[in-house]
Amino acid sequence: MNQWIGLAMLAGVALGAIATGLPVWGVLIGLATIGAAASTVLDPSSAALFAALPSRLVGLLESDLLQALPLFVFMGALLNRLPLARILFRAGLRPFGGARGATLALGAILGPMNGSVSANAIALTRAIEPALAEHEVTPAESVALLTVASTLGVLVPPSLVLILLGDAMMTAHTIALNATGRVDRIVNTQDVFRGAMLPAGLFLAACLALAFLRREPGKRLPAPTLKEALLALVTVGFIGGLLLGVALGYFYAVEAAAMGAVGLLGAGLLSRRLDGATLKAVLDDTLAMTGALMALLVAATTFTLVFRVLGSDRLVASWMEAVPGGPLGILCAGLILIFIAAFVLDAFEIIFVLVPILLPPILMRVEDAQWVAVLTLLVLQTSFLLPPLGYALTMTRAASSRRAPLRAAMASLAPFILVQLFVTAAVVCWPRLAHLGQPPAAAVAAPSEADAARRLHDITPPADLLEIAPPKF
Repeated sequence: MNQWIGLAMLAGVALGAIATGLPVWGVLIGLATIGAAASTVLDPSSAALFAALPSRLVGLLESDLLQALPLFVFMGALLNRLPLARILFRAGLRPFGGARGATLALGAILGPMNGSVSANAIALTRAIEPALAEHEVTPAESVALLTVASTLGVLVPPSLVLILLGDAMMTAHTIALNATGRVDRIVNTQDVFRGAMLPAGLFLAACLALAFLRREPGKRLPAPTLKEALLALVTVGFIGGLLLGVALGYFYAVEAAAMGAVGLLGAGLLSRRLDGATLKAVLDDTLAMTGALMALLVAATTFTLVFRVLGSDRLVASWMEAVPGGPLGILCAGLILIFIAAFVLDAFEIIFVLVPILLPPILMRVEDAQWVAVLTLLVLQTSFLLPPLGYALTMTRAASSRRAPLRAAMASLAPFILVQLFVTAAVVCWPRLAHLGQPPAAAVAAPSEADAARRLHDITPPADLLEIAPPKF
């Protein structure tokens, strides 16, 4: 009985967010409270397990990961509020073949720092849509370009999405190894960064090629002023160097975020473009986004604890074990669920809520955790793009002042979706694409279905999770 309560809670997350309009963290807290009360009434002994919640929350809040989040958000807010986005757009017109390529390139720079797809869609639409109209880009194509650009933060390392997914993957992989008894190297955030680099590069290069093919060869593109060109060069070099350094493991995400925040703040003050009102708006944006992320982290941690105490994670795992097709079938089933959830939930919400539930049983049967992480990112990005319910498309159309018919927007978006499907299929067929510069791992025998199910039943997830130290960056 308790297990079904947990499943009802899980279904209620999406339904509650849609029906009530409340933020997802509020829905999670409400459902977790109802689930905990029901569990205590049906099984009074389970109340003792909820005493683990305070220590879990303290361990979460002590994590070094949380130091990087507000700094990355602050960098994104500075870039959005200062005229840097428009300057970078003008400076990128000639190198990237016009307004279309410049929009995608700007999305690759801003996306990793803005984090959520909704924040990216709103920020890019507000900053770039007027310029696209000036360059005679049709409303439908403008919506398509901004939709694709807003999803680049999902795949391009080292974005907030990849940082948080890396942390979630490390926990899920640890649970899977404890359940199966395998002795493997646990995947970490740096592995997720490296795994995403080649697929992200392929997707971005193909999208830029599409934009270049759609350019107007005879149209004269305005050249940036010398000051704008120098500012764009310094900004791209500075931010690009920091992001690349983190992705390649030369320094921690916290260090890069701190350097980037101080550097952009100093540049804004020296250029006299950062006045008191703008700084207040930047700090308000940073506080709002950081507060939402913190609330979501705490709510998701509470929700998953209640879900595990109810035993619903074991029910989900047993269902996934029954999926035909072996490890590949289990992987496909989990990715399909994530794909469907991404129509109504943002990337952070999926990482905090669904990944801790679905990924452990998948990683019990699929040994390549880095490959699974990259496929999860690609599936998320595909779902965000896919019309008519794609989350990024919906948010971009809502933020756009230029009304584009859905059918026309779908036609403009179709080539980019084909590129996305091609890259995803390539990673599925050649898992080595998710292991850039890494030697092949030694093969380890996969456990049998009976052995995996027995081991999963024997472990006690809440106690195991309490033993996992918070990640260090």
